Amino acid sequence: MRRFGFTIRTRGGSLVDNLVIHGRDQAEAERKLRQVYHHCSILKARALEDPVDGSDFEAIISLIASEGRKPREPDEQA
Repeated sequence: MRRFGFTIRTRGGSLVDNLVIHGRDQAEAERKLRQVYHHCSILKARALEDPVDGSDFEAIISLIASEGRKPREPDEQA
């Protein structure tokens, strides 16, 4: 599933920004959007990039593990 971002104006005139809808394509995302916001006007539509691929489990683990490490300071007694 892909994510699509929308800026819409509701039939009551309110502006809704940063609305994110999942769909196989933009047409499906718009259909889902119109099920919730009947008679809305779509002002802007855009495909959003996936932030991080969750299937790369090893990369996520190494990122978490490296967060806890701090650079060691050299001993002054040497």
